[in-house]
Amino acid sequence: MSRISVRGFAVASATAVTAVGAVVGVASGNEGVSVDDTEATAADATAADATIADIPAGAQAQVQTASLTQQADEQSTQADAASLKSAQESARKAAAETAQNKKDAADEAKAKKDAKKREKAQVASRSATRDASDFVSKGSYSVAEVQGMARQMMASDQFQCFSNIVDHESTWNYKATNASSGAYGLVQALPGSKMASAGADWQTNPATQIKWGLNYMNDRYGSPCGAWSFWQANSWY
Repeated sequence: MSRISVRGFAVASATAVTAVGAVVGVASGNEGVSVDDTEATAADATAADATIADIPAGAQAQVQTASLTQQADEQSTQADAASLKSAQESARKAAAETAQNKKDAADEAKAKKDAKKREKAQVASRSATRDASDFVSKGSYSVAEVQGMARQMMASDQFQCFSNIVDHESTWNYKATNASSGAYGLVQALPGSKMASAGADWQTNPATQIKWGLNYMNDRYGSPCGAWSFWQANSWY
């Protein structure tokens, strides 16, 4: 109810009450009640009712304003919190993506570097001055002779790695046979018949075995030193 409607109602009510009182007074023979008194009473009632009506309306407006302000503040706070959370999540995702990209780039760079290193080693190893066919076949070979063949068939910086593997696998015995697995020769090929790809005399010619072993190490590990690194970590290659 608005201020105007309340005040109108108060005026109407006071007027009605005053009119009834006047009639009752006349009917009762109360001639002491005058028209002026009646009008004054009505005016006082109207003023009082108007004042009473004004106070609640003002208080109500203040309460409503305060409530709206509080709601607006709460909504603003919630919006700020949501924005902060969204910004933090976006920053976290961006940081994670950046870190992953750096890791991928580093891994790719390392892989390229390793590939170039293996390629260089392969080229050096395969540029050996002598091949298995360059050696004259004999009925038997000493350890020194077999090692001499190996030195001439690979790059000098790869020989020691090759030698380390052969020392562990066969102690430079080109006829060494593993009784349990059947592995054979200097590099213990399994089965030994694999070495036939390097020459039909794989069972008796250490140069053929060296050629096969060198090709195997280059193809699988990049070089004899690559094979030796693997052997050290796993005790096989």
